[in-house]
Formats: sequence, C-alpha cells, structure tokens
Amino acid sequence: MRDRSRSLSPSARARGLAVALLVGAVILALGACSSKDQTEATTPHDVTLTAAQQQSIHLYTVAPSQYHTAFDTAGTVDFDHDQSTAVLAPFSGPVMKLLVTLGQKVSRGQALATVASPDFAAAAGAYRKAVAAAKAADQLAATDRDLFAHHALSQRENDQAQSDATGADSDRDAALQALVGLGVDPQTIADIRDGKSVSYDMGVIRSPVAGTVIEKSITPGQLLSAGDTPCFTVADLSRVWVMAQIFGPDLGSVRVGDSAEVDPDTGAKSLSGTVANVAPEVDPTTQSVLARVVVENPGDLLKRQMYVGVHIRSADAHTALLVPVSAVLRDDENLPFVYVLAADGGYARRAVDLGYRDGDRQVITKGIKPGDKVVVDGAIFLRFIETQ
Repeated sequence: MRDRSRSLSPSARARGLAVALLVGAVILALGACSSKDQTEATTPHDVTLTAAQQQSIHLYTVAPSQYHTAFDTAGTVDFDHDQSTAVLAPFSGPVMKLLVTLGQKVSRGQALATVASPDFAAAAGAYRKAVAAAKAADQLAATDRDLFAHHALSQRENDQAQSDATGADSDRDAALQALVGLGVDPQTIADIRDGKSVSYDMGVIRSPVAGTVIEKSITPGQLLSAGDTPCFTVADLSRVWVMAQIFGPDLGSVRVGDSAEVDPDTGAKSLSGTVANVAPEVDPTTQSVLARVVVENPGDLLKRQMYVGVHIRSADAHTALLVPVSAVLRDDENLPFVYVLAADGGYARRAVDLGYRDGDRQVITKGIKPGDKVVVDGAIFLRFIETQ
C-alpha cells in the first residue's frame, strides 16, 4: 500500500506540524492554569471578613494558666490492712463450734468459735489457785503487820510475811494475764475469781476488734495450735484500699497525696479517695506499678477483689499556654493549627504543637505566644472562606 505522507507536498507537511505544535501549547497552558487555580485554592492565606461575618467570630486571649494532669486506669479493691486483724488460735485443741459466718459484722469481744482446750482448763485452774494463795498471803501479811506494830513479832518475820504476800499477788496477776491472753471474757474471769462454777474444758475464741468477718480459716473438728493456727480475719470495711495499676507513661504523674475518683461501675456515684502509697517496684506480670488509693466505703459498696475504674488527678500544678479545644483544627495532613487575629484585622493560620489535654483545654507548646488572640468559635467558617 502506498505511503500517503510521502504524497503530501513539503508545504502541506509544514502546515500540519505547525497545527500540532499549536494544539500542544494550548493544552499545556490550560493544564498550567488549572494547577495554578488549584494551588491558590488550597494555599493558606489571611482571611478578611465583613462586619456581618465578624459577628460569628469569638476570640480567646492567650495567657499562661495552670492545669493538673490526670489519667484513667483500673484497679482492684482490697480491705484496709491497717484496719484488719488476723485472729490466731489463743489455745490448742479441737474446734467444737463456729459461731459466726463470712461477712457477718461482729463487736469487740464477741465469740467467734468454741474450742475444747486443755490450755484453757490449765489457765483457769492456775488462776483460781493463785487467787486463793494471794488472799491467804495478804491476810497473813496484814496480821503480821499488826503484831509487829505491837512488838509481838520480829522485824525479820514481818518482812518475810510482806514479801510472801507480794509474791503471791504477782503470781495472781500473772495468772490473770494468762487468761486475758487466751481471750477469756471478763465475766468468766470474775466467776473464776469468785469461785463460781465454770466449764474448764471449753475455750472461746473472741474477736479482738469490731468489724466484719472477711476470712474464716477453720472448720469444726480441726485441731488448733496455740499461737500458730490462723482462725479468722476481722476488718473494718468503712474504709478500703484500691490497688490502681500505673503504667509507664503515667508513672511520673503520680504522687502520694494526689486525689482520685473510684468508679465502682455499678450505677452508683464515684467515691473520692487519696493516693497513700506508690509501690517502689514493677509487677513482673503486668509491667505496672501499684498505687494504693485509700477510699471511704459507705454502705460497704466496694467489695474485696471488685474491679473498678480509677481517675487520678495530680496535686502538682503546671503552668503553660492553654486554649479551648474548639480553637484547634487540623489540615489535610492532619497537622494541628489555629487561627490568630492578625495586625491588619484579618485572621492568619498558625501551625502549633500540642501538649497535654486538660478536659476542654489544650496545652500549646509551640506556635503561639501570650497576648495572641485565638479564634475559638467560628474557626471552621474561617477555614471554609480561606480555601475558596
């Protein structure tokens, strides 16, 4: 087939080349205009508003202000170990009967369990004998004092009688303390002292404090060892501990004395507390540090091992430049910026660096200075006008 381009005259080929170059130039020009228009539409520039538009703009004058850091974490409830007492077996022997149940409130001195104990019988018998011996020795000492006063007894004999009485009194007091140490109630002690009938083979384990029985470690028939066997734990639950987990980023924000709010997540309102201790070591399992929050516990709302939310607020105040959160916008690259009132009355976009957020306030670490007037209401409207 014949090549048609070769059949064209040189002048025709020249005209075709010129047309092609002209079309290409037009296309390039149109493309450049479109790119220029798009760039101008997205490039930030100062925004000037009409008097009517100014009515929707509200400004905030930047000045140093104080804030307190705060963060949320989780914790578990424990009883207050400063208000709990472990009750050990005061004497040996088998448990005969348990008199309380877990969760029961008890008063100081209330019976918790009975034990068939030879220790109790021995202590009660020793006290009864010591009381009788002291009574006899005191009577003899009183008689000898009278005889000595009437020169009917020698000095040596009188001194010996007084010494014997003092020794007998000491033995009686020691026997009494042995019963007290076994938890024997005052009425039983008085009955023994007065010679009344007492069951010598039955000891009673009593609560040393008022509170709630939170642990029961013995069962009927179990053989107890005096001073070794744990029987009960009684705690005052009007105040509890919450062991809050503190992780790496928040460790520097927690100090003893910081305030805390504990949320039981049961629909009840939060309970106020105070950080009383921050552990010196990291828990190897959770890689967290435990902060002990002391919380008042009205109505025993918080239960041991309950999982709760904890909001800790630092007591230390920090000073920085803060603006309302509504003042901060983000550009197409998700970088933060604010609008600042310019000297000519317009509004200029100002890139900023963000710090800590304190509720509805945002710390600005870079990009603004004290005295700047930042747009807090109407910033979105300014951005719309800016990009038109």
